[in-house]
Amino acid sequence: MLSVRKVYLDHSATTPVDARVLEAMLPYLTEKYGNASSVHSFGQEARAAVDRARRAVASLIGARPNEVVFTSGGTEANNLAIRGLCEAVEGYGRHIITSQIEHPSVRGLCDTLEKRGWEVTRLPVYNQGILKIEEVREALRPDTVFISVMLANNEIGTIQPISDIGKLVRAERAAGRRYLWFHTDAVQAAGRIPISVEDLGCDLLSLSAHKLYAPKGAGALFVRRGVRLISQIIGGHQERERRAGTESVPNIVALGAAAEIARVELDQRADHVRSLRDKFEAAVTLRIEDIIFNGDANARLPHLSNISFRFIEGEGLLINLDLQGVAVSTGSACSSGTLEPSPVIRALGRDEELARGSIRFSFGKDNTDEDIDYVLDVLQRAVTNLRRLSPLARKAILEAV
Repeated sequence: MLSVRKVYLDHSATTPVDARVLEAMLPYLTEKYGNASSVHSFGQEARAAVDRARRAVASLIGARPNEVVFTSGGTEANNLAIRGLCEAVEGYGRHIITSQIEHPSVRGLCDTLEKRGWEVTRLPVYNQGILKIEEVREALRPDTVFISVMLANNEIGTIQPISDIGKLVRAERAAGRRYLWFHTDAVQAAGRIPISVEDLGCDLLSLSAHKLYAPKGAGALFVRRGVRLISQIIGGHQERERRAGTESVPNIVALGAAAEIARVELDQRADHVRSLRDKFEAAVTLRIEDIIFNGDANARLPHLSNISFRFIEGEGLLINLDLQGVAVSTGSACSSGTLEPSPVIRALGRDEELARGSIRFSFGKDNTDEDIDYVLDVLQRAVTNLRRLSPLARKAILEAV
């Protein structure tokens, strides 16, 4: 049996661990095994490593090191930001503004809070996948205490006007509204586009290690100085009493190393994946009919392309590509297993067929032009074969006759 080429185009779901990151973390899995809370030299060696990682993460997003709280990942960071802030300020109001295309960890939290008596305004993003700042302003109420809008979407890559929202929040505070806070989920954006928490104007920002070529199991939450959170994990006094639990030193070291490498190589990586993506999209447009690109063509992450293929199921196309060694996604990895069409694609105004026929291609720093050539050939054959068998395609042909 001939071996097929393996091409990984699902970097928005997770990334392979960079060899340099692995090298940095290995000593803390073996000889440097101290508890970072211990006073002796073993512990202080671990503490120094955690502090270095904290400085590296802070540098990636333009924050102060003491504003970075380490977590187990992006989902916990979002939980700490939203639950922690809302529980701390619910005496001032119980209204949240968010978007219709948030990650499940944010969307689910808002749903849970709503069941507990909070009111949630979910703003539309229209056919380009971008909300309107005017509608954020119009959604503000006297009891609004929290805004959570992701920096870049995990399925279509669209970048939201976060700095405009930040300016709006600052203006509201200057006008006397003291109890209004702003969070952005930057899990997909961190390390892929330049980020400055000062320019964004956010009070809280989430990121995750495994989107940065580090292992799964670590994340971070930026908490602007002066923002009060209720801890969601009770125990010791770690992370300035914002997140109890013995620090996972190896994973934190890995996150720090990945953040530093990403900061240094950010422009180079962005140029590389953008070139691959643009080549891919141009060729797909020429070689495959009846497709729709989802999301804004310009205001999006450089590594991501989301395409709806008419007359076929995305799951079928995904499986067909996987059999040929190509890994892609039908949407958020955190939503895999659901039978429902992507709520993100539906929020763009797409019908159910297009939502079910959407595929996310997310490119990485180690992909090559040869990878793209192979994927294009495999994709064209797969779409042709699936449409030949598709009752949807046959129906469309009959209706056109």
